[in-house]
Amino acid sequence: MTKIDLSKKHKQLYTAKTEPALIDVPELNCLMIDGKGDPNSAPAFTEAMGALYALAYTTKFSLKKQDPAKDFKVMMPEGLWWNHADGTFSLKPKDSWCWTLFMVVPDFVTAKVIDAARDEIRAKKKSVPSLDKVRLERFREGKCVQIMHIGPYADEPPTIAKLHKFATDQGLKLRGKHHEIYFGDPRRTKPEKLKTILRQPVG
Repeated sequence: MTKIDLSKKHKQLYTAKTEPALIDVPELNCLMIDGKGDPNSAPAFTEAMGALYALAYTTKFSLKKQDPAKDFKVMMPEGLWWNHADGTFSLKPKDSWCWTLFMVVPDFVTAKVIDAARDEIRAKKKSVPSLDKVRLERFREGKCVQIMHIGPYADEPPTIAKLHKFATDQGLKLRGKHHEIYFGDPRRTKPEKLKTILRQPVG
């Protein structure tokens, strides 16, 4: 039986070129968790990522056991970033960064399903910090510009500038939070080969 792959269903959201493009992002079902601090050093960031993966995989295997037709591919992690009251984002200082980490899940994943997955993790006596902070939320960005960044996260500023210039050249105003979609594990992928979709809502 074919596994549900949302990255293929929403191909336009999870493929990008190194030149900016305009897209429309529909409402999606997401596991989300909020936090603050430098992602390179804040324990809260590592805990949040661990909680997301734990819930996503427990949910996946639980649903697959109940109904093989509901087996789905666990999606790549995504992040919304900001450090100003209006939701905008500046790159320094990193310890001021606020973030929402999330993963898109199929629409048949409900709050009841997630609560059952949480209970299953606890029943196995697994300690997963921040597990209770993860929520299920519908999220829609609407009109956005996006671009593929290849290389270290620290080298993103010129790519972000290119993306913002494209938006303003199109007569669009930046709105909402800076959005990143992560391909590859930075612990196992050479920095120069990392791929990250950078997305910015516009209006």
